[in-house]
Amino acid sequence: MAATRILLAALALPGLVQAENAPDKSTLSVKYLDYQDSQPNLDRIHVRSPAIDIAVPVAGVWLLRASVVSDLISGASPRYHTAVSGASRFEETRKGVDAAVTRYFPRASVTLAAGRSGEHDYVSRFVSAQASFASDDNNTTWLVGAGVANDRINPVNDAVENEHKRVVDLMAGVTRVLTPADIVQALLTHVRGEGYYSNPYKYIDQRPRHQRQHSLMLRWNHHFGGSGATSRSSYRYYTDSNGVDSHTLLGEYVRPFADGWTVTPSLRLYSQSAARFYFDPVYDTRFGPPFPPGYSFTDGRDRSADQRLSAYGAATVGLKVEKEIGADTTVDVKLEQYKQRGEWRAFGSGSKGLQAFSARSIQVGITTRW
Repeated sequence: MAATRILLAALALPGLVQAENAPDKSTLSVKYLDYQDSQPNLDRIHVRSPAIDIAVPVAGVWLLRASVVSDLISGASPRYHTAVSGASRFEETRKGVDAAVTRYFPRASVTLAAGRSGEHDYVSRFVSAQASFASDDNNTTWLVGAGVANDRINPVNDAVENEHKRVVDLMAGVTRVLTPADIVQALLTHVRGEGYYSNPYKYIDQRPRHQRQHSLMLRWNHHFGGSGATSRSSYRYYTDSNGVDSHTLLGEYVRPFADGWTVTPSLRLYSQSAARFYFDPVYDTRFGPPFPPGYSFTDGRDRSADQRLSAYGAATVGLKVEKEIGADTTVDVKLEQYKQRGEWRAFGSGSKGLQAFSARSIQVGITTRW
């Protein structure tokens, strides 16, 4: 149905491989991201990240895609808690490359992908497969996927040598066109990981050597015929074997204007519980920070003061502006501001004594088709 295909394009749901024909034009996208996060009186991580993505259709039924990204990272590690500094300076370069091939059928598509990313102390390789199948009327699409990643860890402080981590990712979902203006999607993911999850650069960071993760993503896109705008909303629930439960609520409003302009404001709200082995330490007077009271080097218990495993809430405000230049070229600028606080946690109390955490990002890009 032509109307359905047009609607699917207008309300495109990120992450969905659509069961339709391959694109009729090649696409080249060049992006540059500048990211900076901070805590009070400390500028932390600064990331400068150029990326290139190219997609080329072949013979009307194939799509070849490849991307390259380079992250130039510098700054300081996070403070552990209020008035206690665990900051240390570092510089790092991380490079990644991946490629994918998609085969399109009348109401189905299959994608195979592989990639590698690495820095001097961490290398990750992955392969994945994904398939989508549409109903006879093209109003319902089912999606299944699987991936495997193998990581190798060799920290420069020799805390461990040739450690590894293996992760298997499974996904299933369904997308449904409800009305001429509404599309909904549900995605389930299950991740099983085995190996080294600890942070070798922290004094106390011993984590389980296995992890199970489950998530449910619900999306709803609604198109406003009068203005041509589209609202995109989603909710994600996540839980894992470490005891972390999280909720993410996202809203975007895509508003086109005359002369090829499009403006997209967005708001993301996030809340999570703490991992069962995370501690808000009352610091041991024998060792100082970040050792918890009564700490023993030999008891083998899982413990971590990593702020990312604490209980907190966060909010991200964003604005993206796009401009069409001619029929086949688009330039865009995206700004985001992120703030995280322990006391902002929903559905429970947050971790105590956390340093306030903020981040801002600026991304500019150009996409052309031919």
